[in-house]
Amino acid sequence: MRLPLMNLVKLNGMSILRQLHLEEKLMRTSSENWCIINDGTIKPTIVMGISGKPQELLETESVLRDEIPVIRRMSGGGTVIVDQDTVFVTFICNKDAVPGLKPDPQRIIHWAGHLYEKVFNGIGNFSVCENDYVLGGRKFGGNALSITSKRWLQHTSFLWDYKKSNMSYLKLPQKAPNYRQGRSHLDFICRMKDYISRPDFIDETIRAAESHFRLTPLNQEDNLLNQQYEHSRSRLLTIDELEEAPVYNPAVATRV
Repeated sequence: MRLPLMNLVKLNGMSILRQLHLEEKLMRTSSENWCIINDGTIKPTIVMGISGKPQELLETESVLRDEIPVIRRMSGGGTVIVDQDTVFVTFICNKDAVPGLKPDPQRIIHWAGHLYEKVFNGIGNFSVCENDYVLGGRKFGGNALSITSKRWLQHTSFLWDYKKSNMSYLKLPQKAPNYRQGRSHLDFICRMKDYISRPDFIDETIRAAESHFRLTPLNQEDNLLNQQYEHSRSRLLTIDELEEAPVYNPAVATRV
């Protein structure tokens, strides 16, 4: 059976907000399948899910003091702090792109998990735990998804490395996966660099994707990638929003 087409976009250090805008534009205005790999982002930034509440998830006093940008993205999922040591991989697909795959969050996460099993191939005891990718029982990859009537998007942030100081901006979430078992951030996560080199991870991810798709590499300067998308629901939170830490109601969020 002939494999479906997928565009491959490799980025280097694109800001996470611009990446999120690009992903939402491709999901909502394109009918093609996409794989986006962004090797790091330019400055430490906190990214929350669409229903995330700053007062529950962030140490807002230190976030404001250190001027750490906070983004509320258009997809669900948890809260992460990302920087130049984070590798991002996103799949944007039509619902019929993967035969037999129903557009359900758990099924999508496990489908991509099978790809990453090929990437690690016996390294570090890779597994899928609830919504996360883990090595030896410790999280190194977090997922967020958005599903529409015709398409789905899965973006994953991989911890190539992390700074302990950055973890202090995040509170222990009230709702945590069972396998976390109350562990602190530093006891719960691990560094991917202890298991695989950064270039090897990217190369092997592309090779694994090629088992499901015929990849077409696109240049970062392609016109489609540089067109502005003004309707994105991913946005920076204001200082007032962080100071007041209002309860966010997704029911009144801007819809596209």
